[in-house]
Amino acid sequence: MNDAPEDEFDPQLADIVEDEFSEPNSALDAVIAERDEWKDRALRVAAELENVKRRAETQANDARAYAIQRFAKDLLAVADNLERGIQSAPKDAGDAAAGLVTGMEMTLKSLLTAFESNNLQRVAPEAGEVFDPHVHQAMMEQPSETVLGGQVIQTLQPGYALFGRTVRPAMVVVAAKGSGGARAGDAAAAYSQTAANGSAYDGKA
Repeated sequence: MNDAPEDEFDPQLADIVEDEFSEPNSALDAVIAERDEWKDRALRVAAELENVKRRAETQANDARAYAIQRFAKDLLAVADNLERGIQSAPKDAGDAAAGLVTGMEMTLKSLLTAFESNNLQRVAPEAGEVFDPHVHQAMMEQPSETVLGGQVIQTLQPGYALFGRTVRPAMVVVAAKGSGGARAGDAAAAYSQTAANGSAYDGKA
């Protein structure tokens, strides 16, 4: 009869069990670490590829814009002349003159459509839009009762932007500081700062 207690602790058996379980765990930890490392590398490569794609698109747009910018500027004069001709046409013209005006209007519309299809966007701010020195050029400023100071009163000549870059700024009349009565505020302050920098106001106009 064995008098040894059934729950007697055997140190050798404990070491064997620990070795059996610790070695697989170490191998699994190594696999997990290697997986995380490759996952991190894959994410970095994907981010770099996305950056390369964006840079390539930007460079392609820049090259395209540079290639057609001079040609676009020449066509703007054609659009301006057509628009002036339409505006100066007599309102009570006879059938022949009316037909000519209609033809000019259709030609201008077709030309503007061609501009848009080639990313040459027309910039003609409406009254009340905030003056933006990046796409607008202030030809004069005057008081106004209808719009706030620093906002556009009237567009004298439309501007154009090609792929987001200004080819020609829109020539506008801007409301003077204090316009719009008690409503004048941030718009006037923003325009005053721009005018003080001398980058947007044409004092000779």
